[in-house]
Amino acid sequence: MLPLIIINPTSAGGATRAAWPAIASDLATHFGAFNCAFTRERGDAVKLAEDGAREGRRLIVACGGDGTISEVANGILRAGADATLGILPSGTGGDFQKSLKIPARVADAARLLREGATRRMDVGRASFINHEGAEESRYFLGVASFGMSGDVIRRVKERDASLLGGKATFALATLQTTLAKENTTAFVQLDDKRERRLTVANLCVANARYFGGGMKIAPEAKLNDGLFDIITIGDLSALKILTNAHQLYLGTHLGMRQVHHSHAARVTLRPTRKDERIALELDGELPGHLPASFEIMPRALKIRCS
Repeated sequence: MLPLIIINPTSAGGATRAAWPAIASDLATHFGAFNCAFTRERGDAVKLAEDGAREGRRLIVACGGDGTISEVANGILRAGADATLGILPSGTGGDFQKSLKIPARVADAARLLREGATRRMDVGRASFINHEGAEESRYFLGVASFGMSGDVIRRVKERDASLLGGKATFALATLQTTLAKENTTAFVQLDDKRERRLTVANLCVANARYFGGGMKIAPEAKLNDGLFDIITIGDLSALKILTNAHQLYLGTHLGMRQVHHSHAARVTLRPTRKDERIALELDGELPGHLPASFEIMPRALKIRCS
């Protein structure tokens, strides 16, 4: 069967819709024949990918941002099939593609889809409370987090990213969040270690290296080591965050006294008060809130990359 391209036309602030004819032309030239399907609402890419994997598609490609890529991966994993995930970047943040070094130019990404290697990578499985108050589980590829990141994502989604571009939109949202920030306190447990009460500006459970529109939050993360990188940014003032923001993009922040780095295969997070709602960010989306638990799934997904 032909490869299936799943397109999110609303990604990149809606720019993908207008760009699709040119994307399709480059894809046909540098990749070859394909079938395509367009999403209409959130969650569509999961079902389209799951159906495609179950009917025997060997390669299913996500055309969109981190949220679209995550949905397509969830569909493949739910199907339990042997399909490979491909990426055609067209989103606001583009963080997961950076971890895999997927080219931003469509022609280059299309050639990689045709000629690249197929490798196995780890994925995370998260269980949390969704917006309807029910427990939900889903897979994630990049980073799960709480703290400032939830407010940053909310602000990004309230803006038209096509006006400023993805990186600038994230940078502006980060600045506004920093100036209005309040640190978050939660209970954190790594593997079977003692649970600790932590007050943080942000805590990340990272499978990949980037989040937040290009921040190299987990510079040592590997996609095939069977472990999460846990990055805890402590109780920092707004001034301290702003004067050191460049280190987050360069990946040099691990040397700061208030930043802690550890590894774990399982992570549990819960609020200090039962009635407190701490938003959970997952692959650039806000699917619910704590309490949440995370488990690494070693080498669970095949992906086309360099």
